[in-house]
Amino acid sequence: MGRAFEFRKARKFKRWGNMARVFTRLGREIEMAVKEGGSDPTANSRLRLLIQTSKSENMPKENVERAIKRAVSKDTSAYKEMVYEGYASNGVAVVVETATDNPNRTVANVRSYFTKFGGSLGTTGMCDFLFERKCNFVVLTKEGLDIEELELELIDFGVDDCFLEDGEINIYAEFANFGPIQKYLEENNFEIKSFKFERIPNDLKTLNEEQQAQVEKLIEKLEDDDDVVNVFHNMQ
Repeated sequence: MGRAFEFRKARKFKRWGNMARVFTRLGREIEMAVKEGGSDPTANSRLRLLIQTSKSENMPKENVERAIKRAVSKDTSAYKEMVYEGYASNGVAVVVETATDNPNRTVANVRSYFTKFGGSLGTTGMCDFLFERKCNFVVLTKEGLDIEELELELIDFGVDDCFLEDGEINIYAEFANFGPIQKYLEENNFEIKSFKFERIPNDLKTLNEEQQAQVEKLIEKLEDDDDVVNVFHNMQ
């Protein structure tokens, strides 16, 4: 098992809070996927993955349908994906992914959180070298599956980590390779439970208990913002 697995096991923060917040953020991602690739899941692979993810999160089917309808309506606001980067106190790098219909509001809020909790919002790209962008599939296992053989099959698709956990297959790969991997899994009748993009830190920064508590306050405040989809950091 590689660094992605260790990072996943070590993370202490839930990125998506309560169920209502999960549904809101999934709805926004569905809207963006529809606007980018159309409302037909058979022709829009990103939308298809998000619908599967919504099922695993127990998001009602009606919520998914409403999000798709909003996206095809000319009257609806267009959400944009905006990424903000900065440093929390004690030099912890933080990357904030958002889905917003008002970037001015969102950047003002994000900047205020950093400032309030002793950090500073920086420029786009300043933390790129500290993280690797990965895609993550969670797939239901099959009877008689040999996980090592599956990993060998997927190596050609840029997969760098493939392991079983709680009866589910976790697949980590380079960010840009999610399309071919999705195609392979679907063509070989694997049931994709969920999908997401991750930013895996290259190195983790160790803090004492007091310092860590200070950074946690910023992370929690960011995650409570309705425009924030994901928060990644390199704190141990």
